[in-house]
Amino acid sequence: MPTRASVKRYVRRQVMRAAYRTDLHRPLDPDLAVYGAYWNRGAACNPAAIHAKARELAPHIRGVWAVSSRHRDRMPAGVPYVIEGSRPYWRAMATATYLVNNSSFPGGFTKRPGQRYLQTHHGTPLKTMGLDQRAYPELARKADFAKILAHVGQWDFSLSANPHSTEIWDRVYPGSYQRLDLGYPRNDVYFTATAEDIAKIRAELGIHADQTVLLYAPTHRDYREGFVPDLDPERLARELGPEYLVLVRAHYFYGRSAEVGGGGPTGRVLDVTAHPRVEELCLAADALITDYSSLAFDYACLDRPIVVHAPDWDTYRTTRGTYFDLLSGRPGDTPGAVTATSDELVEVFRTGEWRSPASAALRTAFRERFCPYDDGHAAERVVRRFFAVPFAPPSR
Repeated sequence: MPTRASVKRYVRRQVMRAAYRTDLHRPLDPDLAVYGAYWNRGAACNPAAIHAKARELAPHIRGVWAVSSRHRDRMPAGVPYVIEGSRPYWRAMATATYLVNNSSFPGGFTKRPGQRYLQTHHGTPLKTMGLDQRAYPELARKADFAKILAHVGQWDFSLSANPHSTEIWDRVYPGSYQRLDLGYPRNDVYFTATAEDIAKIRAELGIHADQTVLLYAPTHRDYREGFVPDLDPERLARELGPEYLVLVRAHYFYGRSAEVGGGGPTGRVLDVTAHPRVEELCLAADALITDYSSLAFDYACLDRPIVVHAPDWDTYRTTRGTYFDLLSGRPGDTPGAVTATSDELVEVFRTGEWRSPASAALRTAFRERFCPYDDGHAAERVVRRFFAVPFAPPSR
């Protein structure tokens, strides 16, 4: 029997949806844009970089963020937002001319003629995506492919970070949208941040000037419950010595804590899962340790060492599927040194292999393949294209 609370929630949803249907008859607001990221988890990623640049180049556009109630604390001070499912949320979704998201707007909405939807995505695909997941039973069982295609049908533009992504998006998300091969706005900061900016970020994190910082950022596993790191951060820090600091960043699917560091025996492991901007963590780090995370493709913009630590590569490829062999050692496929055990990982740093000429050569080829459009101006290109902001004439 339904509880009183569940009945109230049902009635409220019905009232909101009825109001939304009424709002669909209101005229579109030509100066309103709604932004969303990671299923309404707050201001982040490409949409955040686009929003910031739009405020600069198109100040007449009023940007508002769609945020779930449990993530409202993630919103920066002074940035307008509406709570997912609220009356202001549905009013904004019904009347905004511009929609920008790196995932989707939960709850569903009716895209109206005249609305322009930019799908920015939120990474370069190593793992299978979209319709390609049909070949993997465990993934296919959880996915609603009709819903995926319906969502793609709403897109007017699809942003791409590199030719590889464009090829994949075209196949796994078939639609009539326009491709924007313009680079990732979220990566602009890697080209524009100054030495002073980086020093400030490190100081705010409590990093000493003489410390070598390793950012460990593994991705989500569909076949695991909860965050289970494939290395012991405390052991790594202890083996490498006091000049090293390990930052641990769990995937956002696992919440806001990796439950490591803090009170550990070395005091040189820091849980940064709750940090609001992963870009700042990348800027603070001297090297990235990751596995199959798309963060590797972004971090390559910095031209700093990347170590792939992948003990479960065969399992991951079998259960999730991948588009190329990240561990092959082929230029363009592998971004740096590769390890499969904790002992190998320690040795990579002890011997200096992590920043050897061979690792640098792999990183260069990887960067050329996956970062060809990233140059610090992607946000401007996207804003001018999506919001139809003309380029300023050259000064005489």
